[in-house]
Amino acid sequence: MSNFLSQSWLIDRRHALRGLGTCVALPFLECMVPLRAAEAKTATPRRSAFVYLANGVHSLNYQVTTPGKDYQLSRSLKPLEKHRQAITPISGLHHPGALGHHHNCISVWLTGGKLGPSDKNTISVDQKMAEVTAKQTRYPSMEVALTGESLAWTADGVRLPSMRRCSEIFASLFEAPKGGTAAQRKALRRKGSVLDANLAEVRQLEQAMGSADKGRLDQYLTSVREAEVRTRRADAWLDTPLPAVAEADRKRVSRDVPATLAGDYFRTVYDLIVLAFQTDVTRVATFSLGGEGDAFAIPEIGITESRHQLSHHGGDPGYMEKLTKYDTFAIEQFGYFLTRLAETKDLNGKPLLGSTMALLGSGMSYGHSHGNANLPLVLAGGSDLGLKHGRHLDLNQGHFKGYQLDKPGEHYSLCSRPANATAHMSNLLLLMAQRMGVETDTFGDSNKVIEL
Repeated sequence: MSNFLSQSWLIDRRHALRGLGTCVALPFLECMVPLRAAEAKTATPRRSAFVYLANGVHSLNYQVTTPGKDYQLSRSLKPLEKHRQAITPISGLHHPGALGHHHNCISVWLTGGKLGPSDKNTISVDQKMAEVTAKQTRYPSMEVALTGESLAWTADGVRLPSMRRCSEIFASLFEAPKGGTAAQRKALRRKGSVLDANLAEVRQLEQAMGSADKGRLDQYLTSVREAEVRTRRADAWLDTPLPAVAEADRKRVSRDVPATLAGDYFRTVYDLIVLAFQTDVTRVATFSLGGEGDAFAIPEIGITESRHQLSHHGGDPGYMEKLTKYDTFAIEQFGYFLTRLAETKDLNGKPLLGSTMALLGSGMSYGHSHGNANLPLVLAGGSDLGLKHGRHLDLNQGHFKGYQLDKPGEHYSLCSRPANATAHMSNLLLLMAQRMGVETDTFGDSNKVIEL
């Protein structure tokens, strides 16, 4: 919005600001979502969760080197051994639009967009899924980020806001609005009236604008319309009772956990996602463990440096060991998430893990040189959606001379230049979108769908 508001206007700019200043700055892409809150539930809800690990990994200790079913889990991936039949480590994927632009890695991880100096992002796959799943849920999606910003982007290339504090996340999903339903409905309808007034006023201003300003105005109007849709949708759900939450669950997830207790924080967020999926308040979630420049330290396991600092290790053995320890710790917490999904029953009595796809990974592979090919990715769950696990899907095979972990320089070059130029990460995102019921043959820069 700042670029839009700083334009030179041919009309009274104060008049424009009077109308524009009352609107929501960040839109929510829901213009294709029906507003009927009482629409029937699907027999088997499909769900997806995306977990982002910033700055890549210590690739020498992460890389799985044997393809197929007889692979050996690497040192960093060992915590997932118990879930071996429910996971697929994937090697060789990359986002062509991100190559050479490390600062865009987190931004395009779920979009496959190309972000040059004048480009805007495209819709993220979680929001593409939400266009389908939001018909049946109270909330279209759930965005959590410990530090930095969310992974979710609208069709207009606007990043959705994220939440951090566990108590606020819980309250937003499971607590009744303050003042009761009547007060909340009154506030929502007042907000709707304001949005309607803004749209009417801006339409009048549009006639006095040049073509460049009209382009920016279109994006703004889309933001307002999407906010209006969300407001009406929230109103429609007010008469639907909130799901009951057991007292033990409430105590576990409604508390605030400091970032200095990273393990506790991670597990609490994962518990919140499991609870949200179990109660069907949403079917799509993203969780960023930190941005490329601000991923935090983990003093509870003896790591006082930031992840960004460790990833730029310059070959320092101490930093490399700590980075491996950090990787293993984060993967261990993801394993906790898979365990909780496996032991928690769906509405139909089956484990949530079968109906939930969970993707862990990074938009970077080797932080020291900002290498963003051969991305570290693990896809888990979704057996009820037709996914078959238990093997290492290695898309580097046949395109290179083999992993040479005893020659770091050789391996790190694989992390900077893709061995298989056609292995786009968007091919994986396309697969996940299709399994969630999105009717499309393409996503981002996909060139074919991955087979699993």
